[in-house]
Amino acid sequence: MWPERTVDGYLFYSAEDVQLAAQEKKKGEYLDKYLDYHNEENVLKVYKKAIAEHIFKTPVGYDYLRKMQKFLLESGKFTEEDVPPIPLQHSYNLNVQRRTRPQAKTVSPQEEKKAAWPRVSLIANLILAVAVIAMFIITLQSDNPNILNYERTLVNRYASWEQSLSEREQAVREKERELQIEFE
Repeated sequence: MWPERTVDGYLFYSAEDVQLAAQEKKKGEYLDKYLDYHNEENVLKVYKKAIAEHIFKTPVGYDYLRKMQKFLLESGKFTEEDVPPIPLQHSYNLNVQRRTRPQAKTVSPQEEKKAAWPRVSLIANLILAVAVIAMFIITLQSDNPNILNYERTLVNRYASWEQSLSEREQAVREKERELQIEFE
């Protein structure tokens, strides 16, 4: 029962928590593999960035941060003021049922542009839809033949020609009667 919900000696409540803890363990192993522990300045930068961006959220990740914190303090190069404490993301008071919110994260200009994109896209699509509807209305009301009203326009044109020809033919026949000209 326990092995499927256990990571590094911690028993987790859900499969999602287990997955998150396993990912954080891999992150720690990756950092151990590629981080140069001989350069304490770089270790401090990585440590501060991991805290600022809330990279680690489970006890497995906190253990890794604590290991980095101890390394930095034991190196003798930094004081406790130089190495910030590890912020916890929830309360351990049993009366408090909700997690506390992490510190407000500053939004980069790139993230602001990404957040504004759907709104700009929606406005542009609405403008284009109104323009297309307006073009259809103008086209339907136009006297010039086009793909939407060509049949009606051509029928009206031929009807007027036919009426004009009928009137002329009638006039010619009347003149023929007056002149008493008969054609067979």
